[in-house]
Amino acid sequence: MGVTSRGFAVLFLAGFAAQPAFAYKIFVSNEKSNDVTVLDGDTLEVIDTFEVGQRPRGITVANDGNHLLVAVGDDDTVEVYDTETYERLHTLPSGPDPELFVLHPSGNPLYIANEDDNLVTVVDLENRSMIAEIPVGVEPEGMGVSPDGSVIVNTSETTNMAHFIDTESHEIVANVLVDQRPRFAEFKSDGSEVWVSSEIGGTVSVIDPATHEIKHKIEFDIPGLRPEAIQPVGVRITEDMETAFVALGPANRVAVVDPETYEVLDYLLVGQRVWQLGFSPDESLLFSTNGVSNDISVIDVEDREVTKSVQVGEFPWGVVTTPD
Repeated sequence: MGVTSRGFAVLFLAGFAAQPAFAYKIFVSNEKSNDVTVLDGDTLEVIDTFEVGQRPRGITVANDGNHLLVAVGDDDTVEVYDTETYERLHTLPSGPDPELFVLHPSGNPLYIANEDDNLVTVVDLENRSMIAEIPVGVEPEGMGVSPDGSVIVNTSETTNMAHFIDTESHEIVANVLVDQRPRFAEFKSDGSEVWVSSEIGGTVSVIDPATHEIKHKIEFDIPGLRPEAIQPVGVRITEDMETAFVALGPANRVAVVDPETYEVLDYLLVGQRVWQLGFSPDESLLFSTNGVSNDISVIDVEDREVTKSVQVGEFPWGVVTTPD
């Protein structure tokens, strides 16, 4: 006997209700335990852990929310997983030792920093093919992309430069010398600035992408800590450009910065060796990966308070969430 439209609706809703409902998921790459920890965005509790390749670091979610990309440096590839089943679907040709990557705002292609080969690799996600290899400085790591997708910025740790690369020609259009060991590049949402953190230099350089000039250098001073213990790495700026956050490595703090005045407003105590940062989809929360204490810290963005820490795998490195 056929199912009426009312019967179909009841069956559909019953099936939907039977599925676990998550507002969003949080994925954390664990560099030493070679796995990814999954947390529920509602409860902020661990719901699963799954094994990946060797030395996972860079991690992101495709624009469709269905695919998780993980850079596994010691396997020289990028692995792609289903965000629901955690099944490995396929790999991408990343080049040697992929560390960090960034997606074009359109969702394709993927730009990958290959630390051991001094290259940025451009990969087509749909065809799973390499589009280009762009020679850059020594030990490339940080990757940022402008909101309009016209420019990517790669940071080379040993050359101490931010390389501005045209996404159409795949040519370097400018090299900007920054402080020692640049690790991350983050654009403001209006594309007016790109912030580049320098781990050993202890600063964040604010660069004008139009002129390729450094407008300002943000410095950090934490009472009781030696300057060499303050090592900026991950950077995140809210969409409304009201607040910026900088992970300060072995200082075990996340700095809160005013993106307009560049004033450091606060230092938030988190876990040990804070490395990377990631927002919840609505940017009400910020998650930090704390490599030595093997946990993530949860920060309330509006209140600027650490509200929780959650144990994950060994040496958590990157963090990303699925969309709502």
